[in-house]
Amino acid sequence: MKLIVLSTIALLSLATIGQAQEKSAHTNYVLRCAGCHGMSGSGAPAAGIFDFNGMVGAFAGIDEGRTYLMHVPGVAGSGLSDSEIAAVMNYVMETWAGDSLPEPYEPFTAAEVTERRAIAIPDIVENRRQVAALLQTMGIETADYPWP
Repeated sequence: MKLIVLSTIALLSLATIGQAQEKSAHTNYVLRCAGCHGMSGSGAPAAGIFDFNGMVGAFAGIDEGRTYLMHVPGVAGSGLSDSEIAAVMNYVMETWAGDSLPEPYEPFTAAEVTERRAIAIPDIVENRRQVAALLQTMGIETADYPWP
């Protein structure tokens, strides 16, 4: 009996250590984002999942866009810590933003993610429209979005 209890404690300890270890931003992207945005970041525009390539950086260049990114359903429901979300966002920007990345680029931080996720966004589709319209008035192109 004592051996079973000690074995169980050892297994639970190992499981806890494994859960506490953060995965790389690339791994988290593959596990949490690639199902919709693909391994190439091309998304599925007809389904409302925009193409990151050469476009996603526009959202990181304005306050409203940075907040929008924290409320995208895949981010909001990812189960990642704020630190992991910041790392994935920076990975996405570094990998696919290209010329759309603002200069100078301000990397996302865990504190910023926490702050922006606390902002209420009742309708993410409407929010996306508003942010895209704001970027358009600034002469910045964004990826197509299928919903009116």
